[in-house]
Amino acid sequence: MSGVPAEEAEAQAQGTRERLLRAAAAVIQEGGWGSASVGAIALRAGVAAGTLYRHFASKAELFVEVFRAVSQREVAAMRAASAHAGSVPERFEAVVATYAGRALRNRRLAWALVYEPVDPLVDAERLAYRRDYRENMARLLREGIESGAMPVHDADLAAAAVVGVIAETLVGPLSPVADVTRSEEDIVAAIVSLCRRVVGLPTRTDGARRPRPRPASQRRLRRRRRESAR
Repeated sequence: MSGVPAEEAEAQAQGTRERLLRAAAAVIQEGGWGSASVGAIALRAGVAAGTLYRHFASKAELFVEVFRAVSQREVAAMRAASAHAGSVPERFEAVVATYAGRALRNRRLAWALVYEPVDPLVDAERLAYRRDYRENMARLLREGIESGAMPVHDADLAAAAVVGVIAETLVGPLSPVADVTRSEEDIVAAIVSLCRRVVGLPTRTDGARRPRPRPASQRRLRRRRRESAR
């Protein structure tokens, strides 16, 4: 960039890099990793195909950056949900529900990020993300155990089990060829219920008090009051 001040040239380069990252994320969201060719990404970003290699050593390294950016966004959403909850069990439920709910609202991208075969560099990043997620979950469980809000158990094993439950339960609903008939709300509720059981928490219906039936005399009295008020 002859004649362009260094700061301006750096800003232009950073802008191009960001456009490439956004373009790659958009292409992956629409068709998965397999659809994200250099040509498709460059076209979406509005640059020449060779430009990509001036900013990233390879397409795989671009994919790693995309994965990192999206996963950090998801982690931020889970942290925000946890921060707005109260007790440790409520925070635990908020994290699980946020993860599952966001995945179901953007199924194609979630499938690509978690399940679709990828380059080994991206797969290594994926494993690191799951490890971090598991470790953060274990910390939350230990907090719950130490405070007496959760039953005593092996927090590390329980966290791994929770992550496994979420990942395996979402395989069917997120699959591009899935024929899902259940609503997102029902799926999230079922996953939350399963995860609560994994860590020894009662589900929403466990121990719930059923409403006692009203005697017939009370029902008749309420009906007469409603009719007289008309």
